[in-house]
Amino acid sequence: MQSQQAVVSRNILSVPVIIAALGYFVDIYDLVLFSIVRVPSLKSLGLQGQGLIDQGVFLLNMQMAGMLVGGVIWGVLGDRKGRLKIMFASIFLYSLANFLNGTVTSLPAYAVLRFIAGIGLAGELGAGITLVSEVLHQSVRGYGTMVVASVGVSGAILANFVAKAFEWRNAFYIGGALGLMLLIARISVAESGMFRQMASTAVSKGNFLSLFTDRRRFGRYLHSILIGIPTWFVVGILITFSPEFAKVLGVTGPITAGNAVMFCYLGLVFGDLASGVLSQLLQSRRQVIFIFLALTVAGIGWYFLADGVSPSLFYWICAFLGFGSGYWAIFVTIAAEQFGTNLRATVATTVPNFVRGMVVPITMLFQLCRKQFGLEPGALIVGGLCLAIALFSLWRLEETFHKDLDYFEEFL
Repeated sequence: MQSQQAVVSRNILSVPVIIAALGYFVDIYDLVLFSIVRVPSLKSLGLQGQGLIDQGVFLLNMQMAGMLVGGVIWGVLGDRKGRLKIMFASIFLYSLANFLNGTVTSLPAYAVLRFIAGIGLAGELGAGITLVSEVLHQSVRGYGTMVVASVGVSGAILANFVAKAFEWRNAFYIGGALGLMLLIARISVAESGMFRQMASTAVSKGNFLSLFTDRRRFGRYLHSILIGIPTWFVVGILITFSPEFAKVLGVTGPITAGNAVMFCYLGLVFGDLASGVLSQLLQSRRQVIFIFLALTVAGIGWYFLADGVSPSLFYWICAFLGFGSGYWAIFVTIAAEQFGTNLRATVATTVPNFVRGMVVPITMLFQLCRKQFGLEPGALIVGGLCLAIALFSLWRLEETFHKDLDYFEEFL
């Protein structure tokens, strides 16, 4: 008779978990690749100086706007057509778009393809987390989502190595090829049993507007989104524009966005591992997110006190920021656990993408504050606001660690 530990290990490393993890791996590779190759790609299109920041923000916003649109599309389809279909359709779209990114010769074409890639990138994580949450027992599903996130965010490390080893266009080609190769693995994955049971019922599925027609349901949805925004303040502002911050801080050597992204996501790998294990040990999602928000506050403070540090220490600060932001899997899991099976994919897919899409107002506010108060004070104002909102929203959410997910949302 197999030991309980062996059974648990087998369940955590089941095929759906592995495929979801690999899908997120390619998703993250493609998601952060633009931040890594922003400067060389824009220089090759004839931009320089302030244009590298302004047009970099524009292209990042186009990508994130695509993710907002895609989050709604894939989320609704995930509850109506199935988690697996959406996971692999999104992988196909962003892989094709990123492959074509390697062919761009103008800024408008670059912007359109970043928007399309954003739509594709919106679907994989939410569908994967929903699938894993539904196929694993509630006592171990935190471990399953931990595996997905930890393997997934390491895609950023590969993206940095590839971007260093190859010209930026080839880095996009490789990302597109990785995604298309992953589609071959879809043959061996089974759909969630909860979804299959729901598919045979007449219950309303993927009703996105229902999230806004009930005050309590909308509150759960809004607060699920807002607890995640500090992560993308860190990645979208402090890490993406780390070369510019490093100059103002007087770092003693050059800083590249690629290395900053790599160290940040290295920290995220260990942060997601630690937050997943800690949530199982504490049997709480909310306590873990509070701990990691506190670590994020410490990391931001360290970042802006790093006057005159060496490049190596600055990169390790980026890694610590990544570790503190490493509650991404727990954050998406909380969102999935807040809602019934007939609305779960819609929520789990739209929530992380609305958070990613929050980069648009965050960067706009940062640009405004930067011009009004300066680079460092502007970033601190925006970061403080993001953290205050996240802490308030965390206080408003219920604990979901022991929650049974086999139920439907009822619409009046």
